[in-house]
Amino acid sequence: MKKRNLVFAIIAGFAFACGGGEKTAESSSEAASTTAEATAPAPEMSLEEKYKDDPIYIKGVEKVKGSDCMTCHMVERKIIGPSYAEVAAKYENTEENVTMLAKKVIEGGAGVWGEVMMSPHPALSEEDAKDMVRYILLLKK
Repeated sequence: MKKRNLVFAIIAGFAFACGGGEKTAESSSEAASTTAEATAPAPEMSLEEKYKDDPIYIKGVEKVKGSDCMTCHMVERKIIGPSYAEVAAKYENTEENVTMLAKKVIEGGAGVWGEVMMSPHPALSEEDAKDMVRYILLLKK
């Protein structure tokens, strides 16, 4: 009789220690999933999402979208000309560079990014060109 009680106690102890098995495995799985989610890197935000509330971004993007710039340039991908992100990576965001690049936008040119010429935009005011360049230089990754 004592042996039977001892066997019963051992079996009951194992069942209790294991917590019924199913719930423990489920809880462990949930904990592992939660831990993986907490340590997984957040998806990278696009440059457009990152700066969408910046006044320089808002003013510049409006002027760029109202021009023919998007025919040859995209924000993060090269088409005919460099992407805006490439331009931002190449040039420091200084007033001197803003003035120099605005002049290039107005006058056009070739040679810096390859042999394909950027067409001139003589009807563009210097201030509008500067707003566009400030927006582009803001897009540094």
